[in-house]
This record gives sequence, C-alpha cells and structure tokens, in this order.
Amino acid sequence: MKFKPLIYDKLKRYPISKRKSKVSVENFLKFENATFLENLPDILAGKDLKDIVKYSVKAKKENKKIVIAAGAHIIKVGLSPLFIKLMERGVVDLIALNGAGIIHDTEIAINGATSEDVDSAIKCGDFGMSEETGNLINNAVSKGYESGLGLGESIGKFLFESNFKYKEFSVIQNAYRYNIPVTVHVAMGTDIIHMHSECNGAATGECSLRDFKIFCNTIKELQNGVYFNIGSAVILPEIFLKAVTLVRNLGYKLNDFTTVNLDFIRHYRPLTNVVNRPTSNGGRGFNITGHHEIMVPLIFLNILNKLEE
Repeated sequence: MKFKPLIYDKLKRYPISKRKSKVSVENFLKFENATFLENLPDILAGKDLKDIVKYSVKAKKENKKIVIAAGAHIIKVGLSPLFIKLMERGVVDLIALNGAGIIHDTEIAINGATSEDVDSAIKCGDFGMSEETGNLINNAVSKGYESGLGLGESIGKFLFESNFKYKEFSVIQNAYRYNIPVTVHVAMGTDIIHMHSECNGAATGECSLRDFKIFCNTIKELQNGVYFNIGSAVILPEIFLKAVTLVRNLGYKLNDFTTVNLDFIRHYRPLTNVVNRPTSNGGRGFNITGHHEIMVPLIFLNILNKLEE
C-alpha cells in the first residue's frame, strides 16, 4: 500500500454490561399501568411529561404556587373549560394573559364565538371593528381604572356582573368568581381594541402596570412552585424574567422552582427567559413542543387525576 493505515488490533475494550447506557428496557413504553402518561417511555419528552406532572402535584400538595401564563390561543382551541376546572379545584393561583386574551375571552362570554376571519376582513378594513368588542372592553377598562383595579379584575368584574348568555365559559369571569387573580400584560397598538375611539391609553397602561405588580406579588412566592408559559413567544416570557429579577432584588428567596414552556415550535425567548435563565441557579426547566389542544389537557388532566388519588 502506498499509504500506511492505522493498526488497531490491540484496541482496549470492555464488556457492554460495564458501560453506562442512557436507555434501557426499564425505560421502555409499558402496557401495565392504568394511565396513558404512566405507560410512556421514561425517555426524553416522555420522562419530561411525567416529571412536570410530578412536580406540579408535589407543589400543590405542599400548598406552593402554580402560575399559568398563556397566550390567547388557549381560548381559540377550546381550552377554557379546562382552565375553569383548574380554578374550581384550586390548582392554579394566578393566570397571566396578553392583551388578546381578554378580547377572545370576552367575545366568548358575549357571543359564544370568537376568532374572526382576518384574511377576508382586512381587505375592506373590517378587521377588528366589531362594535361590542371595542366598546364594552374599553369602557370596562376605563371604569376599572377609575376604581383602582387592575386590567384583569376590571374585565372580570364587568363580565361577572353582566347577563351575557355565555359568560359561564369565560376564564376571566370565573377567575373573578373564584377570587383568583388574572393579570393582563398589554403592548399598546397590538390589539384590535386599541383601534377603537373608546380606548383610553392612560387607563390601559396604568391598569396593565397594576397587573404587573399583582403578578410580581405572586412570583415572589414561587419558591418550590411551578410556572407554565403556554403559547406566548414574547410578551409573557419578558414579563416573567422582569418579575423574577425584581423579586430577587427585593430579597425574596427564589432559587428552587419548576418552569414549563409549552408551544407549537421552539422560540428563543421562552427557552431563554422561562426555561433556562430563571432556573440557572436552582430548580429545573422543561420545554415541550406540541399542539396546545393535545398537550395542555394531557398534562393538566393528569395533574387533576393525581391530586384526586
């Protein structure tokens, strides 16, 4: 041969039984347990799902906080009854929404339907122009502003005192009913109600700032608790990161807790500001990718079932 090859017939080897392996038959999918979740493989996301349920159940049994921050999509895929059930059972201690959340939730209470066809409506300038949405929500915010309320409580009180046909399906109305805070974190100009003449920027901004302070007042007690970010790629992950640093700056202990991000795809901010940075000096972060209408019920129904055992 023109070029000399490496000779490795004296390679040092060892028995496979002595090697550390990351997967074994003990971790494989099973058919012997009662629930779908328990039968999942103890590998990668299968193990993560089990751990999320485990830490959530442990937190609630020890009277620790469980906070859910969610984009409006959770309402648009029909999950409102699940969130109402979580409040009814005392599982969730605070729900944080973006500005779109109050729009879809209020439209459900008023109309029993939401999520307009933007593609067709925007062509003629009709997108976002439903009268009740712009008028009722903005007026409720202005009234709550004058009464010293946060944005979530303003809408919750308005819906609770209303006679809307479908208000039983409203997450915010039920939160007010069960005395659970809903905080709403708004980016001005991003929501359809900001296009209406009734929108009061001072009222909206002040009420949303009040909600940020309410949000922080719960985050200060998140030690050994669980924080879920569901379907918010920017606003709520940023809010959470600011709340974490604020309460730590004030001297509150927050170095052992669980964070969970659930979304269709992997985004930079949820991974960085929810899963990684807040838990970098203690705790654990999980990221689960999948459809909300499947993954969210899978996790929370198992939490409810475990709490009833």
